Amino acid sequence: MAIYESEHTKFMREWLEKHPREAEEQKAGRALWWDKPQDADAQRRYGQAAVPVRPYYYDVNH
Repeated sequence: MAIYESEHTKFMREWLEKHPREAEEQKAGRALWWDKPQDADAQRRYGQAAVPVRPYYYDVNH
């Protein structure tokens, strides 16, 4: 049974084979925007400071 592969996936696979440096650029971009060091103490404090949300925000009686 053949596995379907979209035209876009085929194009990207071939393009990345022809431009191997782009994989490095991709990793650098991800590190710039997403891969940040995590602070467990700060996360714990954020969790403790969270205010519970009321079930129905516009109900002034609860």
